[in-house]
Amino acid sequence: MNNRALSIRNLSKQFGDTLAVDHVSVDIEPGSFVGIIGRSGAGKSTLLRMINRLNEPTQGEIVFGGEVITGLKGAQLNQWRRRCAMIFQQFNLVGRLDVLTNVLMGRLTSVPTWRSLLTMWRDADKLEALDVLDRFGMADFAAQRCDQLSGGQQQRVAICRALVQHPEIILADEPIASLDPRNTKMVMDTLQRINEELGITVLCNLHSLEIARNYCDRLIGMSAGKVVFDGTPEQLTESMVNTLYGIDADEVLQKPVSLQPSTLDFSMQRRVVGIN
Repeated sequence: MNNRALSIRNLSKQFGDTLAVDHVSVDIEPGSFVGIIGRSGAGKSTLLRMINRLNEPTQGEIVFGGEVITGLKGAQLNQWRRRCAMIFQQFNLVGRLDVLTNVLMGRLTSVPTWRSLLTMWRDADKLEALDVLDRFGMADFAAQRCDQLSGGQQQRVAICRALVQHPEIILADEPIASLDPRNTKMVMDTLQRINEELGITVLCNLHSLEIARNYCDRLIGMSAGKVVFDGTPEQLTESMVNTLYGIDADEVLQKPVSLQPSTLDFSMQRRVVGIN
């Protein structure tokens, strides 16, 4: 196995009497685009949040490059969250702040706390943020408040924020759940470009089976906290779809449920990107 692979070993998470993730073991090769599929409550989000250490595992370990991630604390844990960036369903942007400042939040793990609190960003950081925004068609919105953007634009800002962290892995937790079909395509195309052009590993939770098949080179299917499928999109049979979703393959809807985005205040923003 490649020494930059992500290895999940016998990972479990229990909430009270509920076993949300049940002894999951998978290896993720660097540079892959992996879709995690299954119905709501299958354990997909909990799995991603454990990888990022937003949820602590009840059992098992996560290893990356020979380092046991489940043992990290303090500054080392913050550094892991920089290398393993998280993109959320509800964007988690600060709506009253402009796009550029929201993207610069991704540098919080790399600059002194006093500087970020006073928004005293270095010119080099600003130029990098603008370059990333330009690369993904958002530079013209740099001075605009985030709460004035469409859902798809906000999610692309969130992706740009993740990229200025210089991550090796991006964890996308239902990144298109609140988007219409046009914005869904824009966001998924952006993640695909990041994977193909920058070589960043992408793990993406998805409800839409059709989108997962179109964008991902590997699918991991979860049901009741367990991995019940692990293979290419071509290997996913109708019978396995029935196991994952409890319905026939042609009944799996493409369009996700519409949700309203939310924003976080500045102090919450620091916790989202891993500052204690």
